[in-house]
Amino acid sequence: MAHLLYIPLLLLFAVTPWLLLPSLRNGRTTSTILRLLHLTKQSSTQKPSEIVSLRVYPIKSCRGFEITHSKLRMTGLDLDRRWMVVDAKTHEFLTIRQNSDMTRILTGISEDGEDLLLSTAEAKDKQIAIPAHPTEDWLAKNTTLASDVKIWDTVTDGYVYNPSVGVNQLFSAFLKRDVVLVYKGPTPRILKGNGDPRLLGRVQSTNFPDVHPVLIASQASIDELNSRLTRTGNEAITIERFRPNIIIRGDREKPWNEDWWKTVKISAPASASSGDGEENQARVTFDIVARCGRCQVPNVDPITADKHRTQPWDTLMKYRRVDEGLKYKPCFGMLGAPRGESELRVGMKFEVLEETKAHRYIKGF
Repeated sequence: MAHLLYIPLLLLFAVTPWLLLPSLRNGRTTSTILRLLHLTKQSSTQKPSEIVSLRVYPIKSCRGFEITHSKLRMTGLDLDRRWMVVDAKTHEFLTIRQNSDMTRILTGISEDGEDLLLSTAEAKDKQIAIPAHPTEDWLAKNTTLASDVKIWDTVTDGYVYNPSVGVNQLFSAFLKRDVVLVYKGPTPRILKGNGDPRLLGRVQSTNFPDVHPVLIASQASIDELNSRLTRTGNEAITIERFRPNIIIRGDREKPWNEDWWKTVKISAPASASSGDGEENQARVTFDIVARCGRCQVPNVDPITADKHRTQPWDTLMKYRRVDEGLKYKPCFGMLGAPRGESELRVGMKFEVLEETKAHRYIKGF
């Protein structure tokens, strides 16, 4: 009799996302559906990997930088997408999608980690330093809290930098339009879509990424993509084009096996001493909530801002349309929500605890 139940269950799992979407919209998510989603998880047999790079992008759509360690917060990596450039009048956000030159707005961190260093590719000598972790007192003196900051279809709050700081003038001159810099305000920006509290099981917020706190990518997968690009006479690209936060080594024999991640854990490397040091205590689990659907931002060279007419978009579209919720977009990387805070470092162990065949993207902008 077990085999008679197996096929109906598979069919039910396949249509669960369709059942769930109207339920989420109408606020009637049932415990039965949630239990079915949990049943689609299974223990993983994937090989452990390790973190090979960490990256943060302090200002949304602007150039980020590589780091060796970072504090992971519930909202994402420390400094990541805490700031955003918006139109001076409407407070609507700007992205590389509209103006590829945004990737030539440069960010860096001072040696003591106290200041965020801002400049543009055309005026690297005109560097402006602002507090990397502004205090309430500094914000009160140098910004104005606005409640109408727009990111996609969400309206949230943000601290608009005053002209006296100088950064608005620098960015406006470079982008040739009136813009202002904003720092995420105190009102939580609650996760939507696949991160909806009724799916995630908790209320969690983020700053200014598109949808979810952390993007994890695999070096093995970018290497496989590059092998396809070079075979067809195109240049290899860097993983920076996809703007991930955590890059793991991955499995060269099984690239793209991140498609099935459901729950992953990062912990101290196996080579660490057996003492009780901070590194040995550092560990955190992530819920992998969705695949990351890609627009054509990866076609933009992050150094020059030149946008390739076709690549890597065309290549990805041929074989990476793998999510039923994103029929007209290819996928690269996985979106995660941490269950706790921890210190992350390059070299830490990365393990897949659970896998799922039920990932289906739900719009959450």
